[in-house]
Amino acid sequence: MTKIRSLLTAAAVLGTTTAFVSPQQRTASSSTSLDATIAVFGASGLTASECVYQALQDGDKVVGLTRNPSNLKIPKGSGGADFEKPLTNPNLTMIGGDVTNAADVAKVFENGIDGVIVALGGKTSDVGDSMLTDGTNTIMAAMKENGVKRIAVVTSIGAGDSKDQAPFAFKVLMMTVMKKIFNDKNNQEKAVVESGLEYCIVRPGGLTVDPPTGVINVIEGEAGSIPRADVAQFCLEAVKDADFPYVGKTPCISSVGGTSWVKDRSKAARGME
Repeated sequence: MTKIRSLLTAAAVLGTTTAFVSPQQRTASSSTSLDATIAVFGASGLTASECVYQALQDGDKVVGLTRNPSNLKIPKGSGGADFEKPLTNPNLTMIGGDVTNAADVAKVFENGIDGVIVALGGKTSDVGDSMLTDGTNTIMAAMKENGVKRIAVVTSIGAGDSKDQAPFAFKVLMMTVMKKIFNDKNNQEKAVVESGLEYCIVRPGGLTVDPPTGVINVIEGEAGSIPRADVAQFCLEAVKDADFPYVGKTPCISSVGGTSWVKDRSKAARGME
């Protein structure tokens, strides 16, 4: 943990391409507190399921909210040969519900939550034009009511002030077929920044379902690709480490190199193989 923290601190000071080196497995003693109870919203999604799985592997308790809890599976990146098996654990509580419904979200916070990870997804045609913003606002209201301060929110490269970190081809998509979802992401980020909570907005590059590399670049330039497993590790550190140096910041992260955009649109990257 000391090595991780020193590298992160250097990254925050330098403000340039630096490395967050994440362990493949983190023991309870390496966190700044006893094993935590972490809320994961959008829990059955590809990135969120990595957060759930890794937290449980670390000995944490997880409370997940998703529309369809039965969709939660062991993720391909970290799960290896157990990929796609049902994800169950004595320390896991799954709640079926709508993230925009205050009553559903309140059920999550009945479990003594220490930190929150928001990794929502879905097509706007399915979930509406403002689900990310509305859902995140509902979550943050519940956090304040329950005295929970730390939150990590996964958005995307290109959101907020990171437009110039996306390659030209992706910028075209952002302004056309992805315009509605990026409008929602931008509003979501604005709400988080103005919330008064201890936030970290995580902007990953092109997401894959590859095994974790253990190295995460926090970059200023154009984003490269990154396994969802590494994004999850970064999010978990963001909500568990009291001294996490990217609290109140919006880091863009990618895997080693981080000099080119590699958006894997294959079935494998979407967890369909």
